Amino acid sequence: MNQELLSVGSKRRRTGGSVRGNASSSQADEEQMNRVVEEEEQQQEEHIVLNGEIDGDAPGSLERNEPHQEHLEENNNSCTIADQESADQPGEHELSHQDEDEDEEACDAEDEEEMDQDSDDFEQSDDSSREEEHRNGNDIPNSNSMVDMPINQQSICFNPKSKMKRKLDHGSEVRSFSLGKKPCKGSEYTSTTGLVPCSATPTTFGDLRAANGQGQQRRRITSVQPPTGLQEWLKMFQSWSGPEKLLALDELIDICEPTQVKHMMQVIEPQFQRDFISLLPKELALYVLSFLDPKDLLHAAQTCRYWRILAEDNLLWREKCKDDGIDEPLHIKRRKVLKPGFTHSPWKSAYIRQHRIDTNWRRGELKSPKVLKGHDDHVITCLQFCGNRIVSGSDDNTLKVWSAVTGKCLRTLVGHTGGVWSSQMRDNIIISGSTDRTLKVWNAETGECIHTLYGHTSTVRCMHLHEKRVVSGSRDATLRVWNIETGQCLHVLMGHVAAVRCVQYDGRRVVSGAYDFMVKVWDPETETCLHTLQGHTNRVYSLQFDGIHVVSGSLDTSIRVWDVETGNCIHTLTGHQSLTSGMELKDNILVSGNADSTVKIWDIKTGQCLQTLQGPNKHQSAVTCLQFNKNFVITSSDDGTVKLWDLKTGEFIRNLVTLESGGSGGVVWRIRASNTKLVCAVGSRNGTEETKLLVLDFDVDMK
Repeated sequence: MNQELLSVGSKRRRTGGSVRGNASSSQADEEQMNRVVEEEEQQQEEHIVLNGEIDGDAPGSLERNEPHQEHLEENNNSCTIADQESADQPGEHELSHQDEDEDEEACDAEDEEEMDQDSDDFEQSDDSSREEEHRNGNDIPNSNSMVDMPINQQSICFNPKSKMKRKLDHGSEVRSFSLGKKPCKGSEYTSTTGLVPCSATPTTFGDLRAANGQGQQRRRITSVQPPTGLQEWLKMFQSWSGPEKLLALDELIDICEPTQVKHMMQVIEPQFQRDFISLLPKELALYVLSFLDPKDLLHAAQTCRYWRILAEDNLLWREKCKDDGIDEPLHIKRRKVLKPGFTHSPWKSAYIRQHRIDTNWRRGELKSPKVLKGHDDHVITCLQFCGNRIVSGSDDNTLKVWSAVTGKCLRTLVGHTGGVWSSQMRDNIIISGSTDRTLKVWNAETGECIHTLYGHTSTVRCMHLHEKRVVSGSRDATLRVWNIETGQCLHVLMGHVAAVRCVQYDGRRVVSGAYDFMVKVWDPETETCLHTLQGHTNRVYSLQFDGIHVVSGSLDTSIRVWDVETGNCIHTLTGHQSLTSGMELKDNILVSGNADSTVKIWDIKTGQCLQTLQGPNKHQSAVTCLQFNKNFVITSSDDGTVKLWDLKTGEFIRNLVTLESGGSGGVVWRIRASNTKLVCAVGSRNGTEETKLLVLDFDVDMK
C-alpha cells in the first residue's frame, strides 16, 4: 500500500503543473537545496551555545531545563508546526528514571548528529546566493501568517531553528506506540482546531489550553504584583457581548507595544498549531510527504524523531530517485546505528550522492586533471569511454586502451595499416574502422585482434554497434552489416551515390546520411531501402535516430526531423549559420553543435528552439563535440575550451578546460563524459599543443 500511495503522489506531482523545466524556478530550487546544510549548521551551533551540548528529544530533558523551555517558546512564532505535548510537566515516574532519560538524551544527540551529517552531504551555495538569502531573510513568512496558509503550504515551510520535541509516556495506563508516536491526552472531546481530546467542551481560551493538557505550562509574569482593579476589569470584560469584546480587543491591541503583542502571540499561537503528520496513519503520512521535493523532505527530517523516521522511508526516496533518473540505490556502511530497528535509506543516500556530484560539476574545485600522453603528435580521431576504460583512436594507425582511474595506458592495439577514423565499444569488445578499408574486432582485456572484417573498398568512416551486430559506412558509398562474434558480413546496403558519412542502427532499422545530400532508411534483413529522405541541399554530416524520429544535420545549415515510418519531414530547424557537425537526442530534446560556434537546444516535437548557448562566454570557434544529460550540456571547440551550460536555462556555468594554447592552435577534438568523469582529447594541428587525454573527476566520497 505504501508503494502504491507514493507512486500516485509522485505521478500527480509530475502531471500537476510541475515547474522543473522552468528556468528561474530550477535555479531557485538548486540554491535552496544547497542552503540546507548552512541552516543545519547554524541550528546545531545555536543548540550547543544554549545548552552546552547537542539538544535531544529525550523525555524529561525539557522539564529539567527551564531556560531552554523558555527559549523554545520564544521561537514558537517562527515555527510552522509545533508539537505541544513535549512540554508537559514531568510526572513522578519520569523523574524517578533520570538515568534512563540521560541515556536517551545521548541517543538523541547521535540522532541529531546523523541528521546533520545527511544534510552536510549537500554543498553550500556560492557567495552570491548566500547574500541573496541574507537580503531576503525578512521575506520568510512568520508563524502569524502561517495560520491562514493552506495545509499543503504549511507542510513545506520549516524553520529548523525551532525543532519540535516529542515525549513518550510509558505510564501503565497508556499502551506504547511504535516509531515514537503517542496517543493524544484525554478521551472525550475533540478540539475544533486539532485532534486533541479533552473532557468537556471548552468555552474560553483557558479551557482550550486545559483541554490540550497545557493549562499548567503557561508562563506567568511574577516580577510585578497584579495591578489594582484587575479582577474588576476582567469581570467587566466578561459582562460584555461578543461584538463588544471584539471591539475592546481591537482597541487594546492598538495601544499595545510590539513586545506585548509578541507575548500574546507566544501564548495564543501554539494552540492553533498541530502536528497533523504524526496524527495520521503511517501510510497516509507517507502519501502526504510524497508531494514534497527532496529539499523539503530534508527539512522535515529535522522536525522531530517521528518525522525523521518517516522522511527516511526507502520507498519514498526511491520515487524521488526515479523522478531524477537515478537507477541504483547506494548502500553505505555506517559506523554506528542510531537506534535498534532504524534503517538508513539506500535510495536517499543515492539521491544525496547524485546531488553532490551535480554540485561538483557546477561549482566544485577543478582539480588538476590526469594527463594521458600518447599518439605522439598525431590527431585523436575517435574516443570511447565506458566504465573505467577509455579507448582512443588516432591517425597514427593505432588505438590505445587507458585506465580512467590510474591514467595508465593498459595496452596499444596495433594491426591497422592506415589511420583509425571510427570506433565503437561495448564491455570488453572494441571495433575500429580504418583508412585501410577494414574493420577490426578487439578484445580490450588482452589486446588481441579477434576478427578482421574485409569487404569495403574505401575508408570505413562511420559505424554503429547494437548488441552483436555492427553497421559500417564507407566512402565507397555502401553500408555493411557484420556479426562481431563470427566476423561474418551479413548484409550489404547499396543505394547512396557518394561517401556515407554517418549511420545509426537500433537493431531493426538502419539510417544513413551521405555526401549525396540524402538520408536513407533501410531494412537490413531484406537489404531494401524503405525511404529516401530528400530535402537537404548539401552534404549530411550528422544523424540521430530514436526508433521513431530521424534527425539529420547538414552543411546546408539546416536540421531536419523526419518520421521513420512514413519518410515525411516533420520539422525543418533553422537558425544555425554553418555546418552542424554534432548532435545528441534524448527523448524529445535535441542538442546541436555547429561550426558557427553556437549550440542550440530544440524540442523536436514542436520544432521550437528552446535555448541558444551563446553570449559573452560562448565559444570563439567551431564546436567540435558535445554531450548532455538532464542538467548540463558539455561542449568542446576549436578554441581550446570545454564549457559547461545549464540545459534548462541555457546559461553558461563555467569553463571546465581552458588550454593555454587556445586561440593559437590548441584544439579539443573530442569529449566523452560519464556521471562523474570527463575525458577530453586535445592537441593541435601546428604543434602548439601536445596530443593527450585529460581526465577530470567529479566524484564524491560518501563514507
